[in-house]
Amino acid sequence: MRFNLLKKYRNTADTANLAGGEAFREPARLEFVSILLTSTLRDQFYRGADATAARLNALIAQVVDKKFVAKAALYARNKAGMRSVSHLVAGELARAVKGQAWTASFYDRVVRRPDDALEILAYYLAVHGRPIPNALKKGLGAALSRFDEYQLAKYRKSSAELSLVDAVNLVHPPHTEALKKLVNGTLAPAETWETRLTQAGTAATNEEQLAGFKREAWTELIGGRKLGYFALLRNLRNILQTAPELVADVITMLTDETLIRKSLVLPFRYLTALEALQDAALPNAGKVLAALSDAVDKSLANVPEFVGKTLVALDGSGSMAGRPLKIGSLFTATLAKANDADVMLFSDDAKYVSLNLRDSTLTLARYLEGQAQSAGTNFHSIFQRATRGYDRIVILSDMQGWMGHLAPTKAFAAYRQRYAVDPKVFSFDLQGYGTLMFPERNICCLAGFSDKTMDMLKFLDSDQSALLREIETVEL
Repeated sequence: MRFNLLKKYRNTADTANLAGGEAFREPARLEFVSILLTSTLRDQFYRGADATAARLNALIAQVVDKKFVAKAALYARNKAGMRSVSHLVAGELARAVKGQAWTASFYDRVVRRPDDALEILAYYLAVHGRPIPNALKKGLGAALSRFDEYQLAKYRKSSAELSLVDAVNLVHPPHTEALKKLVNGTLAPAETWETRLTQAGTAATNEEQLAGFKREAWTELIGGRKLGYFALLRNLRNILQTAPELVADVITMLTDETLIRKSLVLPFRYLTALEALQDAALPNAGKVLAALSDAVDKSLANVPEFVGKTLVALDGSGSMAGRPLKIGSLFTATLAKANDADVMLFSDDAKYVSLNLRDSTLTLARYLEGQAQSAGTNFHSIFQRATRGYDRIVILSDMQGWMGHLAPTKAFAAYRQRYAVDPKVFSFDLQGYGTLMFPERNICCLAGFSDKTMDMLKFLDSDQSALLREIETVEL
């Protein structure tokens, strides 16, 4: 999600984006949240991972209100499911903020799993070295004392450069029996799905035995709910290949709304699971595909139903290939089904796309992916090709327009005049590169791709300050 601070901008472009086109600068807070809620600190089309991390560090230094930085990191980790960027922010805050009462609580609450504490500590030691700030030790120690034996065993990371035992020795958490067993080496190994399948492979002496052992392993893992939701999505194909009789249990887990919410699985992961199943003829695959569609609808349950006419414009340019296009396609399909909205694909040029709204959300998303042109990025074409006036326009893009090099302000102004409308524009950044294509009023900027996105779209349609208040309400 992103904050609507655009009313402070001038109407003339004041920078160039990474693609070389005219653009508008983002305030530090806006750009910070943009990166925080979109980046996994991996290489992107226009920017490498190291450059993204360096920019994030610079923005943390620029944002004066470090409590805001901390709240945004908590929101990113606990609401949007972002991990690596929240680790980096926690490590930088430990360096930037000292002597504040809220910091230890922040370090405790930004840790959802034991390996979060490990990653934060490893980042701090690698970048800033010793000594470790007391607040960081206290907060990470409090977090580690929350975990039970299974959680500690699952993430003990014995072969890593910094193991969980090392972390305990560094931060000295409050005593628990689970931590005592971890340190003295008496903690039983965690029975994870990876270890269970490894055991099956080791015990088998032939292919038939291996298939039988794997079937037993999946039966135990799924029947005993020992398989996490993300792991279930990743292994649907394997499960149907080796244990097709488990399809009813698989469907029950896939569509369990509580599991969906707790998992923080990013919605585009469903598309990846869909692709894995559609490419193979497997028993009961059709039933599981239907369950995947139901799961997507539940993961994006809070789709706003807008009053009036809506256009959703999806960027199908080359820089959107892969994950950004998957995310954009899924949200385009979701919004279109909920609102009977017009849909447009744009790259070098823009075109309307007709969708069969009786198709499933996943089917529509795959169709949109396939229709993408993978060419240039021409924002002007959205407004030049629009054939009616809209109350709102939702644009899903990496915001790297470059064709014609000019920002699309004139094309937007001409569109408004042509149809005598003043639409609200939702500018949805799918990569967090740090520049904007519009300086206009009535623009709502968003980023991120969790179920919270739909909540924010609904709030923003009537209240442009909703996102700012959402972050500010996070407790430290």
